[in-house]
This record gives sequence, structure tokens and C-alpha cells, in this order.
Amino acid sequence: MRGSIAGIEDGITGTPFKPSYHGLMLELIDYLYASLVVAPLVVCYWRGTWNLMGEYIYPSDVTTSLIVSLAIGIVGHLVFNIFQSTLRQYLNADKHRIAYYIGSRMYTTIYAVVCVNGWRGGWQLIDLYTTHDVLYVVLITLGCLFILACLKGVRNVMGTPFLIINDSRREYFDVPTYFKLTGSKDPGLYVLDCMFSVLVIGSLVVFVWRGLWVLLDLKLFPEDHGTSAWASIIIGYGVTGVTFSLQPLMRFTCDRLTGFWRVVVADMFLFFSFIGTINVWRGIWQALDTFFLPNEPLLSNWITHGAALLLLILLNCSNSVLVRGVYIDAEEPAGQCVVFPVYYIRLFFQKERKKKQRRLFDALERADLNSTGGVLQDKKHHHPQHQLPQQQQQQQQQQQKEPQHHHHITADQNHQVIRNLEAVPLTIIDDPKSNGDHSSQAPRM
Repeated sequence: MRGSIAGIEDGITGTPFKPSYHGLMLELIDYLYASLVVAPLVVCYWRGTWNLMGEYIYPSDVTTSLIVSLAIGIVGHLVFNIFQSTLRQYLNADKHRIAYYIGSRMYTTIYAVVCVNGWRGGWQLIDLYTTHDVLYVVLITLGCLFILACLKGVRNVMGTPFLIINDSRREYFDVPTYFKLTGSKDPGLYVLDCMFSVLVIGSLVVFVWRGLWVLLDLKLFPEDHGTSAWASIIIGYGVTGVTFSLQPLMRFTCDRLTGFWRVVVADMFLFFSFIGTINVWRGIWQALDTFFLPNEPLLSNWITHGAALLLLILLNCSNSVLVRGVYIDAEEPAGQCVVFPVYYIRLFFQKERKKKQRRLFDALERADLNSTGGVLQDKKHHHPQHQLPQQQQQQQQQQQKEPQHHHHITADQNHQVIRNLEAVPLTIIDDPKSNGDHSSQAPRM
């Protein structure tokens, strides 16, 4: 679920930031939508799928079950990384719309199971073979976080509610790798790039997530799961609200920093947001385990698995459940490195505005062509003037001057309106092209 805003779905170019009441309201609605709709649905899906894997993959042999889950995760990730260009080629919405829609949703359904299995296998194998001693957990977590920071990969711990991945036709199958290599030029190096992205960056992210989650299990009302869940939800949404509120200030700060210190400040802010993310996830997950059909766990898991994925598909943001791709810290220009890719309502309004302006533009172009055609028609009907008496020539010139003058005025006006329209910003999003999806995108879990 990682990401950034660079390369946001439809590749729409942005404009300089101009705060307005309308824009701020849409931004607030996006934040509420990400926090109260998308995040709970994504957590529901992960919780249901995670528990179902435990029910159906060698339930009597825990070690085998976890090894199989880990193998499914690693192999699946590598396949979807390596063959992403093939998927783009054969599942093309412009050529076969129905095949694309069915194939892309099957892709999400299968890849989501792959992601959950990879995390489940790695996470629970660590639980199985390591101690839950607080000092040990803290040291391992800090060590993995430090390695991620050295690799400029802290942003990869991000997840909902700090991102929404819309199901964009253009970038549906894109999985950015750490070194951004392509399979067509260097297939061998590209496979190594994919392996590094999955096995190294992916594993470090799992260690960091598990470490903080285990610390919360150990220290936040460990004897009362219900109270612990509500405490996590309150902390998580409190930190989330503060993080979104601090975003303009952090952006202002990063606009004025460069180099090492810009990366450090951005990473600190992203880690603070991660504290909110993991509390939201843990709180919702544990609340479902405690309060949602606790006496019928299998039914509870199937409902959260199926209903959540179906709703996310209908809302056109099902790819938010995927943990794929690697994004580089502070890769975006200036303060864009601390802008969370939470665009849903704003994208809708932006697309509608763009369509409206395109219709106006086309109408004015047609009017301009009609005006130009009128001028040419007038010239075509001119008769050779030496064949007419002098008085008749003067009268005809006077009559022709007026409509010709009118056509020129109309054409000039249309040209001016077209130029003005072209100068109008087509987006209410503050430069969405600047965070990490190849150009930029969103985080993982």
C-alpha cells in the first residue's frame, strides 16, 4: 500500500498552490474519506484474508503453513513485478475494455491474496522464532528502520489512511522497483532489481510494522483486548488528524530545505504518520476480532474479506489493498515529499472540470472555423473590379467592408477566448505529479 503522489493516477499536471475555501473543503472531504471509509475497508480485507489463510493453509501444522504463505508471497510478488509490462500490453482498456475490466479486477484479487500471504508468512515466522522481550523488539525495529533510512526507503512503511490508490486504467499494473530498471533493456539486472525490492525492502518494512505492533500489544492494555483496541483507534485517529493538520507546515519547511536535512525532516514526519497508521490498523483489526461475530470466526473472516474487497472495487480504489512497489524518500521536488497521496473527491471534480473546459474549447474552435470560413466565402464572391463602373465599385466595396469587418472581429474574439481558456489551470490538485509512483505514488501497508 505504499505510495507517493508522483505519477498520480491519470498523470494530470498540477498548478501552483492557491488555497481557496472550495479547495480546502474538498481536501478535508478527501482526508475524511480516506480515514473513515478506505482505511477501515482495507483493514477489514487484510484481517479477513489473513485469518482465512490460517484456516485453509495447513491449519494443523503452523510452521508449514507459514512457509507456504511466505513462498506464495515471494513468488507472487516477483511474478507481478517481472511481468507488469506484459500485463499492461495484453490488458489494455483502449483495445478491449471488457477484458481489461475483468482481468484487472482478477489481478487485484489474486495480488491481494499474494500480499497478505507474504506478510503473514514473514510476520508469524518472526513471532515463532524470536522473543517478545521489549528491549529485543525495540532494537530490531530501530535497526531495520535505520537500514530503511539509509536506503531512503522510510516512505515504504506508509499505508492507509495516508494514501488512496485509485484504480487508474493508465497505471493499474505498474509496480515501481528500487532502482527503476526496465526489463526490455537489462532483463537480468531487472530481475535482480525486483528481487532486491521484494526481499530486502519488503522484509525490512515487515520487521518495522511487526515491531511497533508487538510493542503496542505488550504495553497498551495487554490484559483487555477490547480496551486496547479502542485505545489504539483513539490514538491512531488522533495522530492522523494532527498529521494532516501539520502537512501545510511541513510542506512549507521542506520547501526551504535541501539535501540531507530535507530527507531527515521528511522521514521524521513520515514516521510520525506511521504511528497513526499502525494504531488505526491495530485498533480496527483487534476490534473486529473482539466484537464482530466472536463466536463464529470463520463467518466473520469471510464477511470482512469478501464485503470489503467488493466495496473497494465498486468505489474504484481496490488497489489500496495491495502492498507493491518501492518508493524513494524525498524523491519529489521541494515540499511535495511530505504531501500524502490522498486524492479521490478532488480527482473527480478535476476530471469533470477538465471535460467542461474541453467542451468549451471545442465549441469555440468550431465557431472560429465558421468565422474564418465566412471571411473566405466573402473573398471568393469578389468580381474583378475593373469590369464594373467606378460608382458601382465604390458601393460594392462599402457593402463588403461591413460583414468582412464583422467576421474579423468575431474570429479575433474567439481566438482571445481560446487563449484565455488555455491559460486556465485545469486542476484543483496542488501538483499531484511529484511523489513516488515511477513518477510518484503511494505507500504500503
